[in-house]
Amino acid sequence: MSAANAATPAFVAVDWGTSSFRAWLMAADGTELAESRGGEGMLHCATSGFAPVLRDHLGKLGASADLPVLICGMAGARQGWVEAPYLHTPTRLDALHAGAVSVETDGDVRILPGLAQARSHQPDVMRGEETQLLGVTESDFSGLVCIPGTHSKWIRIDAGAVIDFATYMTGELFAVISQHSILMHAVEPGAAAEDGAPFRAGLASALGAPTALTNALFRLRAAQLLGFSQRADGAAHLSGLLIGSEIADARAQFGDHLPLRLIGAGRLGSLYREALVASGFNLSECDAEQASRRGLFKAARQIWGARF
Repeated sequence: MSAANAATPAFVAVDWGTSSFRAWLMAADGTELAESRGGEGMLHCATSGFAPVLRDHLGKLGASADLPVLICGMAGARQGWVEAPYLHTPTRLDALHAGAVSVETDGDVRILPGLAQARSHQPDVMRGEETQLLGVTESDFSGLVCIPGTHSKWIRIDAGAVIDFATYMTGELFAVISQHSILMHAVEPGAAAEDGAPFRAGLASALGAPTALTNALFRLRAAQLLGFSQRADGAAHLSGLLIGSEIADARAQFGDHLPLRLIGAGRLGSLYREALVASGFNLSECDAEQASRRGLFKAARQIWGARF
């Protein structure tokens, strides 16, 4: 491939979340040529429409009208632009492109499917994370992947196929507990959890007694009332308790003997890195946005091979 062809736009990659929009103008070799992002997620588009938002961002990218667009995330949800039905596990990640659905709009616009674990005793779903998984795993990868977030995901992959996964409402619980429970008095408003002794104390408590989470949560407040800790440490301690509880359950489900890839970013990624290492996992790290772009690129190459 010549340098000129490598710099020529091949398609537009879009990660469309619940409250965010990210688009990249991509070259045929996977190089990012331009970026456009905003807050027009699925919730915004429910009233304003999806097509105008996409059209506006394509203009900002300078994308020509004939460029195909591949989307992952909540635009394919039941409440999204067009529902992209879930692929059921077990399923190979390199088969995601086969489940893409076309959108009746100007140009060639397609949305990748999510994944569903259709088991009555372990029902679970994901949208967007499957594309990140595709981006950070090889076709023969076997191991675990952890994706921290509002709803954290743990995924077991065997030879490139998603076998099972589990979702933890860790980030959402942190917000609810710190803002709408008695622990609102134990966490400073808007405080972000930081790495340090309070975080490690909460982590150790949860890992040591994973079934005692609700008791440990109340003790966080009691310790401050009795002068054993400070409100300034509340966010970090609470985060350690919740992340530790998540990891303890995931370790019970999946074990800690498999290689683990952490798809994270920023402060939250750092907290999970420390917690996972402290829990005995052997891990490697991947950036979350890069994982999305790479996954979209891999799927696009399968769909529009002639452009690559």
